[in-house]
Amino acid sequence: MAYLLKRSGERIEIRESRSTPRGPRSRQLARFVGALTPEILARAAAAASRPFDAAALTRRARVLGIPVETRARESEARALLARLRRDDPIDPVIAGLLVTALGGVAAAPLPESLGEVGEWVGASPAARGAALHDLLEAFGRIAESRPTRRTRQREIFPHFSSAETAAAS
Repeated sequence: MAYLLKRSGERIEIRESRSTPRGPRSRQLARFVGALTPEILARAAAAASRPFDAAALTRRARVLGIPVETRARESEARALLARLRRDDPIDPVIAGLLVTALGGVAAAPLPESLGEVGEWVGASPAARGAALHDLLEAFGRIAESRPTRRTRQREIFPHFSSAETAAAS
C-alpha cells in the first residue's frame, strides 16, 4: 500500500511498503514539492508494484494539509498554445497528427471573454508577475498624476478622563 511521507523542508514523497525476506522495506514512488497533482499520482501509480489507491492518497494528503489539485495542469498543451500564439513555426506533419488526435477529445465551448486571455495560457509565472508589476506601476503613475482630493476635517470630540470627571463632581 502506498503512503505519504513529509521530508525536511517542503519535500513530500509517495512511498510503497513491501515485505521481503529480510523484513519490511519501503521504496519511493514519486517525490514532489507543493501540491499533489494528477500527474504525480499517475507517475506513482506507474512505478507501484502493488495495487495503487489514488483516492486514498488524495484523502490522506488533505488530512495532512498538503494542497491537492484535482485538475491536470496540461503544461505541454499550454506550452504548445504559447508557441502557436507567438507564430513559432511548427512541423505540418505534427500539426496534422495533433488535429487528428484532438478530433476525438471532448471540448467545452469557449466563452467569448476567454479569447482575450488566450495569450496568457502558456505564459510562465515570471512573465505573469512582470506584467502584473507593470500594471501596478502604471496604476501608481495614474494615481500620482491626479490632483489631491479635499477631504473634510475630522471633528474633534471631547476627551473624557475619569480624573476630570471625578473633580467636576
